[in-house]
Parts: sequence; structure tokens; C-alpha cells
Amino acid sequence: MNGNELLKKLKKTAKERKIELGLVRSHGKGSHCTLHFGGKKTTMKDLKKEIGPGLLKAMLDRLGLEKKDIE
Repeated sequence: MNGNELLKKLKKTAKERKIELGLVRSHGKGSHCTLHFGGKKTTMKDLKKEIGPGLLKAMLDRLGLEKKDIE
């Protein structure tokens, strides 16, 4: 899964749960940005690059989600 695919799934989850989702491109170094999901946040790497399973789990943990929440 790449960053764009994850973002699309998170948008769907946020809409279902009525949670605000935001992507701040100015907060991050290089191609990284900050993703806000409700009151939680995580760093998102380049949206075009693949996200490995370990990084995906860590990002979802920071957002208070599990993989089944975005499937």
C-alpha cells in the first residue's frame, strides 16, 4: 500500500466515524508531512512510495487504529 492508498482509506474511516482528517504538508522534512486524525497525529512519508507493514502498523498505532479499521 502506498501513501495515497492509505490516505484514501483513512478519509473513508474518518468520514464514517465523523472525525476530522487533515494533512499538513508544511510540517515535515523533504517529502514527509503530518497527518492529523482527530486529536492524534503521525508523520506520513512520500505519498507515492510504498509503506512497509511495520511502518503501517506503527502509524496506525499512533492514530489509535488497527489494520482492520482501514480495510
